[in-house]
Amino acid sequence: MSILIFFIVLYVLNGYTMTKLFGKAGIPEHKAWIPGVAAVEWCKLVGRTPAYALWLLFPVVNIFIYAGLSIDLIRSFGRHGFWDSVLAVIFSPIPYFQLGRDTAATYKGPVLEEERSYHRAYATALEKQDKAALRKLETNNPFRKSTLREWTEAIVFAVFAAAFIRMFLFEAYVIPTPSMEGTLKVGDFLFVSKPSYGLRMPMTVVQFPLIHNRFSNNRGLLGRESYLEEPSLPYYRLPGWDKVERNSLVVFNFPAGDSVVITPDRVWDIYQWRRNPENDRKKPSIVTRPVDKKDHYIKRCVAVAGDSLQIRGGQLYLNGQPAVNPEHMQFMYRVQSSKPLDYKKMDAWGVSLDELSRAKGYFSLDQKQVEQIKSLGEDVKVERVLPYALPPDPTYVYPNSPKVSGGWTVDDYGPIYIPKAGSTVQLDERSIVFYERLIRDYEHNTVKVTGDQILINGQPATSYTFRQNYYWMMGDNRHNSEDSRIWGYVPEDHIVGKPVLVWFSTKNGSIGNGINWDRLFLLPGNM
Repeated sequence: MSILIFFIVLYVLNGYTMTKLFGKAGIPEHKAWIPGVAAVEWCKLVGRTPAYALWLLFPVVNIFIYAGLSIDLIRSFGRHGFWDSVLAVIFSPIPYFQLGRDTAATYKGPVLEEERSYHRAYATALEKQDKAALRKLETNNPFRKSTLREWTEAIVFAVFAAAFIRMFLFEAYVIPTPSMEGTLKVGDFLFVSKPSYGLRMPMTVVQFPLIHNRFSNNRGLLGRESYLEEPSLPYYRLPGWDKVERNSLVVFNFPAGDSVVITPDRVWDIYQWRRNPENDRKKPSIVTRPVDKKDHYIKRCVAVAGDSLQIRGGQLYLNGQPAVNPEHMQFMYRVQSSKPLDYKKMDAWGVSLDELSRAKGYFSLDQKQVEQIKSLGEDVKVERVLPYALPPDPTYVYPNSPKVSGGWTVDDYGPIYIPKAGSTVQLDERSIVFYERLIRDYEHNTVKVTGDQILINGQPATSYTFRQNYYWMMGDNRHNSEDSRIWGYVPEDHIVGKPVLVWFSTKNGSIGNGINWDRLFLLPGNM
């Protein structure tokens, strides 16, 4: 609401301050108040065609069109200074008001036509080698800029262009953890297309360019968030050409990351932090984050809205049928041998070989790698880690409640329903455990549970109809991935984009270990 008020005020102030400018240029002042007509006259004032005003109707593009027209309008009144241009971009009513009050400020004509005429005259003098004309043109050049200003504008434009590409088109990511190992490796550098699943328009308005959410996780001057939570825009998504389907690779904002505890080693969501008994006596500083500033995760969507999901013995079932498994799906195996293992061959087979794995003999392997390692010798034993060897804490897996998820593990899980927009679920003492966070945090209602009574927005409720779709995301490295099995559903408004290219890849996340040459320019179909 606050940002809507801002735009209304900006529109009114623009209309008011442009009336004086229209009058000075010989245009009836009332036209500055008429939507569409004002834009057409604005374009004509600076030397653009009337049809150019149509660009103001295109989301995202209109930001740049508006900024350009604002700068060109004040230049048409003789204001060519750097800070004049900056002010015109940041808040155009201020320079418009100043020009309107300045009795000495007159309309010089369409600046773009003047600029084109100057460059034509300069090109003609240069062609004729008319030194006198060249000197005169250079002396009277109204568009001359200092070297410092040229560099400053170039840097600002480069940062602005990079921020624009990052915000609206493509963003670069690097894989920091092995949760998708087998498909995406630690050290893979990705390009992610934001329009593919539908471009989510920015919600956080004031932010430091090219920094996602925090300057640094360490303490000190840079140990802080890189944005302001207010003002903010409501969620809105443009249509995309792809949709999130089963087995799609997806980049999304970490759903449980709205309240986090930040340490130098990692970022904890507040639910994880409180479930860890070692943190009972610690009093952390809690950081709250809006949706688009939550940490980025990448996983595979294994279930879409409306699906029922269950895992038995590590095999995923959807709507009662075995799901198609990713080609390189991995589980944790213990590898034992009376002789030293051939790590060189294992590395060539794509096995992740960190120091801990070598020391304890536990490796994340897909089925092909299991067979390859067995071929190293008859004495080589490869045994899959069983579910009971994984964390037995009944609050470890979602919904993190002993009365519901007690006995569940990452290998034996569910059943659980994935809510769909428009679908209605019955609410009772058991089901509310699954859906309370969705109803409260993702769909912005108040929820209070007292005994067997459930109040939503202060009213007794026995059912709830969801307003958006949800998804279930899992890592291909099934025994080494914090995913929906741990923290639950991914709402549709948290979807960021689709990985489209691995453009670079370092071995085990370090250039010192070498480059994975076979992964350069890897396309999604080969991931």
